[in-house]
Amino acid sequence: MKSRYYYGSDMPRGTGWRITDILFFPVSIFYMEIAVAIHAFGLSGLNIWNTVYILLFSFSAGALIYGLCSFIPVKGRYVTGIVLMSLQTVLYGTQAVYYTIFKTFTVISSVFRAGDVLGDFGEQAVQGIWESGLTILFLLLPLIAYIVLARRFLSHRRPRWRRAVVGLAGAVLLYACALCGIYMHTGGIMSDRYVYFDTFSPVLSVPRFGILTTLRLDIKNMMFPQAVLDKPADLEEEPSADDTQGKTEDGLPADEEPDDPDDESKETDEEQASFEPRVLEIDFDQLIAQETDDTIKNVHQYFKNVEPTMENEYTGMFKGKNLIWIVAEAFSSYALDETHTPTLSKLAREGFVFNNFYNPVWGVSTSDGEYVALTSLIPKSGVWSFSRSSDNYMPFAFGNMLREAGYATLAYHNHTYTYYDRDSSHPNMGYEYKGVGNGLEVETTWPESDLEMMEKTVGEYAGDEPFHVYYLTVSGHMNYNFYGNMMCYKHRDDVQDMLDAGYSEAASAYVACQMEFDQAVEYLIDSLEEAGVLDDTVIVISGDHYPYGLETEQIQELSDWEIDSMEVHRSTLIIWNSQMETVTVDKYCSSLDIMPTLANLFDLPVDSRLVMGRDILSEADPLVVFNNRSFITDLGRYDASTDTFTPNEGVQVPEGYAAEILNQVNEKFDYSRMILDYDYYSKVFEN
Repeated sequence: MKSRYYYGSDMPRGTGWRITDILFFPVSIFYMEIAVAIHAFGLSGLNIWNTVYILLFSFSAGALIYGLCSFIPVKGRYVTGIVLMSLQTVLYGTQAVYYTIFKTFTVISSVFRAGDVLGDFGEQAVQGIWESGLTILFLLLPLIAYIVLARRFLSHRRPRWRRAVVGLAGAVLLYACALCGIYMHTGGIMSDRYVYFDTFSPVLSVPRFGILTTLRLDIKNMMFPQAVLDKPADLEEEPSADDTQGKTEDGLPADEEPDDPDDESKETDEEQASFEPRVLEIDFDQLIAQETDDTIKNVHQYFKNVEPTMENEYTGMFKGKNLIWIVAEAFSSYALDETHTPTLSKLAREGFVFNNFYNPVWGVSTSDGEYVALTSLIPKSGVWSFSRSSDNYMPFAFGNMLREAGYATLAYHNHTYTYYDRDSSHPNMGYEYKGVGNGLEVETTWPESDLEMMEKTVGEYAGDEPFHVYYLTVSGHMNYNFYGNMMCYKHRDDVQDMLDAGYSEAASAYVACQMEFDQAVEYLIDSLEEAGVLDDTVIVISGDHYPYGLETEQIQELSDWEIDSMEVHRSTLIIWNSQMETVTVDKYCSSLDIMPTLANLFDLPVDSRLVMGRDILSEADPLVVFNNRSFITDLGRYDASTDTFTPNEGVQVPEGYAAEILNQVNEKFDYSRMILDYDYYSKVFEN
């Protein structure tokens, strides 16, 4: 006689379902979502609406798993559960560790390249796992509970269609409730509906909808890439959102605003009238008429209506001079110290001094930091944008423009030359590119020496004028300690005074490795002077991102201002020539503005409508854009994490201003993506 009882359960057949059977996966997913959210944002980062969305999506996914598992035979159900719980644990654990290291979330395309990261930066991965240890432990608990207890408290009865239908129906119902809430939530400056339906950005979707939903949106974005939002039919007659930026209340361009007689710093009317727009001869009307693809036609229409920046008193100031452009690993204002980094501190006080410069971190850290600075385009979420640009026509790349002008154009990187596919992207930018393994021989350490790179390379171009050289350095790379970072260890004795003064090891080690970069720049300047070309050379230095290898309190040790989610990105931009007088600029600006500013200074053929940054020295209104769509203008700042705009003290902000600027920001993200995805420059210039 067959038993009325069933394997793994003391419940008789035919009785109702156990609540533990139904809720285990939904609860475990929600638990992991909250664990990672607290790890990344703290308890203060959770709000009611976001938690409700995460709850609905988590329970929907869990109900789906329950329903599908109901089809699986008894003996396979337990093993399937272990596999699914293991995948969940790996997914959430990976995101927790990635956020610990890079202060952002990874995407599927980066996971496919994880071997490159682990091969070169294994120590950082180990350190990230160690620092995320408590969160990982919490994330392991549901898996452990399932392995140990599932045979006792989960029902293992034969597959039943009724259980499957209920599970799947519950998944659909919960998912529909979440979508209805999102669709109806159109309030605020940046609505949940926009974030979910109209864009893909992990830094926006994870806090609002969770890790699993962001993964689903990532897959959707890979399979069905976004197109630019439809524009109104009368766009040709009406100015775009970007067209109003930089205009006065009377509707006149800011460059044509009447001079203030009390402001002696402004040019006279005659001088203003002599300035021309920074544009090329592009017949957008003809491009629109000839284009058959509605998406590309839309992009043509947008750029036709963008207000260009104007020439100014600094246009062509450096025309014909040599250019050395350095994007330095984790270089920022926090590294400036007259005792430890005297050369960088000197350059930061001379030349053009930008008092309100920001260097936001982007999704792929160093690679995206390069991409923003060199192209004045915003990286596309979910891909390695610089790598993707390798197959595109890049007419505004300085290597391409200056090579055509007769310059020798060289690029160097003192780390693996193939990393982030720079062996493809940098030659496409017009450079003869050398890195470790491809013509640049430096001692194999971690990280490698910037000073040694300068010693090995300056002689290759100093006697070959005119020249343009691009350097990407690595000495400033994390982790910031004296046992696993050779550059920190090399300069440990030089920062003993900081340690004695009570600075943390990490903050002291960061300054120590930046000392190697300081000595590299000192060697560069001395060598150029010895070769007799220093006076005819412009040196440009910015970081790829802030030193996110430091904790907030460690950064605060080195900062003269209060650190928050935006101010942590405040940094230093150096544009210096030994013969120029110091020019102080208080305008808000960012790394997105470096390329158009330099293009104006060197009088290079860049159409200011076709890039996302603005010439800092022009009359264009300031706009600093961050990866999560936060922004800073001269009237205030918008924090996307809280969806709030805070006006500057003493200013009057027009109604709807924040939403209007956010619309401009969103357009910059959208059209940067279209330039990359559709090789747009080749369509404009028929390359």
